[in-house]
Amino acid sequence: MRLTQGVFSFLSDLTDEQISKQVDYAISNKWSINIEYTEDPHPRNSYWELWGLPLFDIKDNATVLYEINNCRKKYPNLYIKLNAYDNIRGTESCVLSFIINRPNSEPGFALLRSEDISRNQKYSFHSYAVDKPEGSRY
Repeated sequence: MRLTQGVFSFLSDLTDEQISKQVDYAISNKWSINIEYTEDPHPRNSYWELWGLPLFDIKDNATVLYEINNCRKKYPNLYIKLNAYDNIRGTESCVLSFIINRPNSEPGFALLRSEDISRNQKYSFHSYAVDKPEGSRY
């Protein structure tokens, strides 16, 4: 199963050249960039670990690509994503987010169904990755 979160998630993985062009686009719009990683990509897990500090006022993509490569080197088997934020309205709004690294094996999710009051059905997701202890999921 392939995790589909963020922009471009239904396409094949972006090459480094394509990532570089997306970073150039973010820089041309004066967006701030950060890099995040996680072992648990559950759709409701919006708190991924931040790699370093957010990158503000970037002039060229070399700094971002350097940080991406360092994060990939340290966590080659985790999910890594790039986010871009626009502060045009005085708050940081995420305007671009896409996965730039995936583990070799993506175990996927189980759909759990339970019965509630009046026989209503409730659904939830369970990530197969969290069945293993943290640090050994991938």
